Amino acid sequence: MFHKEGHKIIFITLVIVVLSVFLIDYFVQLSWLRTLLMLTMVVFLVLILQFFRNPKRHTQTNPNNVVSPVDGKVVVIEEVFEKEFFNDKRLQVSVFMSPLNVHVTRYPIAGNVVFSKYHPGKYLVAWHPKASEENERTTVVVENSTFGQVLYRQIAGALAKRIVNYAKVDDKTIQGADSGFIKFGSRVDLFLPLDANIKVTLNQKVKGGESIIATKS
Repeated sequence: MFHKEGHKIIFITLVIVVLSVFLIDYFVQLSWLRTLLMLTMVVFLVLILQFFRNPKRHTQTNPNNVVSPVDGKVVVIEEVFEKEFFNDKRLQVSVFMSPLNVHVTRYPIAGNVVFSKYHPGKYLVAWHPKASEENERTTVVVENSTFGQVLYRQIAGALAKRIVNYAKVDDKTIQGADSGFIKFGSRVDLFLPLDANIKVTLNQKVKGGESIIATKS
């Protein structure tokens, strides 16, 4: 129900909320203020719980499809020059996650991990043009026989201060399986071959592990 990356934070938050409620009940005399403060603490707990929820997804595995690695909204579809790994042109599809989205990252294709690297960096807002180059981020490349090499990049934003990446070189991936987590939202960039058939449009909402981003036969 909740992602393992959130267990510690959820426990600490629960302890803080319970203690706060007892203290508010004991020290605050005004009933309306007491109720307001208690409700505020409950809302805070609910927000933390929803940040770390991990709903089950039913991925229709298909070697000819790239599925969305995260929940969110498609904010970029364009041909770009990818210079960290490929050093040539690729189709970029970027999905922005709000704090209300599920923050689990999933493998977009099945295959073998051939590259995985963490980059420390800044915490610019996720839609900033330089976010993909200057923010904290991880770059993972998965290879299979249909798409060749597909790169996805987890990018931290103004609220996301920690990226978790489980992918290691030589790992075998399962399409739609849990590959990491971005705490409190941000964005993920996908870099696909130029001959991939893009199946999403700008501002379309997508679900990680289920929505098809691109196909290739």
